[in-house]
Order: sequence, then C-alpha cells, then structure tokens
Amino acid sequence: MKKLTRYFFEGLLFLVPVVATIYVLFLLFTKIDGIFRFKIPGMGFGVTIITVTIIGFIASNFLTRGLVRAADKALSRLPLFKMIYTSIKDLTGAFVGEKKSFNKPVLVALAPGDSIQVIGFMTREDLGTFGLPGKVAVYLPQSYNFAGNLIVVPKEQITPLQADSGHVMAFIVSGGITSN
Repeated sequence: MKKLTRYFFEGLLFLVPVVATIYVLFLLFTKIDGIFRFKIPGMGFGVTIITVTIIGFIASNFLTRGLVRAADKALSRLPLFKMIYTSIKDLTGAFVGEKKSFNKPVLVALAPGDSIQVIGFMTREDLGTFGLPGKVAVYLPQSYNFAGNLIVVPKEQITPLQADSGHVMAFIVSGGITSN
C-alpha cells in the first residue's frame, strides 16, 4: 500500500505542473483567439506574435524612433492614463528592456548585525533625491506570487550576490526550491 501511495504522489508531482502549464497556455490561446474570433485555433495567438514583432521593428527603426518617442511622451502626460501607462511600462522594462532593474541580486540584513536575511534586487543605489542619503532601494519578490515589497535599507546592510539574476529570481519565486 505504501508503494501505491508513493506512486500516486510521484504522479501528482509530475502531472500537476504539466497540466497547470498546459491549462495556462490553453487559457492564453483561447483568450487571444476569442479577441480575433478566427476559426482556426491558435491563429489569433500567431497574429498577436507577428503583430507585436512588427510593432517592435517599427519602434526600433531609426526613421520612426522619433514618432514613437512623441507618442510615448503624449501618453505619459494624460491624467490617470499616465499613472497606469508609466507603471506598466517601467515594470515591463525592468524585465525585458535595455535598463533591466532586476539585475543586481543582493542579500539584505533586516537589521544591522542581524542573522536573518532576505534575498532581493537592488533597484536604486542612491535615494538622495528622496532625502535619504546612504540608503538604497531593494525589491523583494514574493514566492509563488506576482507581487513583492520595496524596502529601504542602509547601504551597509547590503551584500551583493555573485549569481545570475534569472536564477536568483527563480529561486525566490519558487520559495527556495529551485536549485539551478
């Protein structure tokens, strides 16, 4: 009976991530296909990928770069829209832009000399513009969540980690389970 129970849990450990991933991808495909209402499954997703790539090409083209900057500036000035647009733009840029913000993994002592520490990403090395000289901003992603906390600590409580930021993010988000 113990072997059957072990096999059952091993099956769960294998199937749950596979099925959850397939389900999320299925939802993504059906939502995008539902927007376009194509008869061929997956065609809406393909059209979206192609459209985003074409817009990326246009946005990075030398001739249209000024137009893109002007549109960005105009969108950044609209009330209410500005708050949402700039927040999403900054968050997206933190992961895939030229100015990636989560590329400095650090270990943070919660109090001077404290043995309890957390892993995060230094996002600002100087907070003097906020009247906080000698302080840094550290983003602490939460495990199994798309949220996190921004903490402000003295620079002395920071220890830079010599690790790939992608691996550190995977380690944090997995709750310390991922080992690669």
